[in-house]
Amino acid sequence: MDIFLLGNGNQMDYDLDEMDSKHRKLFPCQDERIDSGLDSFKSGEYSLIEEDLNNLSISETRTEFSCEPWKQQVTEDGDTFLHLAIIHEAQDQAMQMIKQCHKDPFLNTQNNQRQTPLHLAVITEQHRLVECLLKAGCDSRLVDHSGNTALHIACKKGSMPSFGLLTQLPPTSHLRTILSFPNYSGHNCLHLASIHGFLSMVEVLVQLGADINSKEQCSGRTALHLAVDLQNLALVHQLIALGADVNSLTYGGFAPYHLTFGRQNGEIQQQLYDRTAQDLRELPESESEDSDEEPLSEDEMVYDDILFGGHVSPVH
Repeated sequence: MDIFLLGNGNQMDYDLDEMDSKHRKLFPCQDERIDSGLDSFKSGEYSLIEEDLNNLSISETRTEFSCEPWKQQVTEDGDTFLHLAIIHEAQDQAMQMIKQCHKDPFLNTQNNQRQTPLHLAVITEQHRLVECLLKAGCDSRLVDHSGNTALHIACKKGSMPSFGLLTQLPPTSHLRTILSFPNYSGHNCLHLASIHGFLSMVEVLVQLGADINSKEQCSGRTALHLAVDLQNLALVHQLIALGADVNSLTYGGFAPYHLTFGRQNGEIQQQLYDRTAQDLRELPESESEDSDEEPLSEDEMVYDDILFGGHVSPVH
């Protein structure tokens, strides 16, 4: 399903080699890049890239199987001109390219971080481009180097406009696949919306068919377990109202109620105690209270524990 762009194009009508040499410092190595270098450019350097984009000539006419030279050009980071136009919010140029690429595999080109133009449009919150890319046939199922689809990213960012487009425009079969798909940290879209506390997204995801009792793959926690970890009373109430199973167990045998032990919010504990099966109200005898702990994923670092000198210190 993923698309990989193999190697750079040869020098063509538009001299990317010259451009790359002129701006080589603008394209750091992959280890230094964050969100395809969105925050890595100095003032003044953007104007040089913008000039290159403005000078890019795109034919107003397009024939089937046409092979415009600008489609073949990529930077050393794997970014096409469309990637660059989106990164630098050059919407007119991006729209022109998208218009010429309806149902064209070019729209699904992935850079070295495996980001498609759709990923970047969601990251930069250019909702008009998100809509145009989806209508032009961009595949919303493609994942980046962290296993996130564009919808996963929208759920992490809490971007409701992109979320709405990504849940309404793709084919229904695509959406079903995306809703059940875990990223490389083991979290699906519902887990991410729960982790980041976006209650409206959680409700819509469940209405769209997301499994409210799906378990993240690291330790088997459901969205309700995650809500207890977050000590988010409103989210606990919402998930219970939406039908979350209070007796669902993690891989270590812990119900959501067990995760209230040592936590400060007594109301969450009481809400779950009243609903938890009587034979599940005691901690599993064969397990210690912290036996269910797993190494933190990238997604969970935002809320669960504090790191001191590289060591995890649990927050109680």
